[in-house]
Amino acid sequence: MHIVCPHCLSVNNVPQKESYTKANCGRCKKSLLDTKPIELTNSNFDEVIVNSDIPVIVDFWAPWCGPCKMMGPSFEKSAKNFPLKTLFVKVNTENEQNLGARFGIRSIPTLIIFKNSKEVHRVSGALDEASLNRLVEQFK
Repeated sequence: MHIVCPHCLSVNNVPQKESYTKANCGRCKKSLLDTKPIELTNSNFDEVIVNSDIPVIVDFWAPWCGPCKMMGPSFEKSAKNFPLKTLFVKVNTENEQNLGARFGIRSIPTLIIFKNSKEVHRVSGALDEASLNRLVEQFK
């Protein structure tokens, strides 16, 4: 399966397994098991979505948004539960207004799940870690 490196954004071929103890990027050699959400921009958004064989959950947020700030730690904690199963990414709608407009983001935070390069689900409003986990489990 194709996995996008969270460090250098290069595409890696990784054998599909139930769990992984080690998986490193062929380009930068850093761990593909790093689950810290990736910040995406207008210039790399499509490349990451198209080149990921695992579902991608995108958090459209803004730094001034209270609910976004509350959900941020839950989003990071939830990401730790799905290494190489779901890619967690963030889009700052303040900096990336084109992406916000492109996807019709009317309220934040808004989460969009992409699978096979297509939007399969969308939810607006802050979610706690357990709710995020349940949401991701539906699409992994």
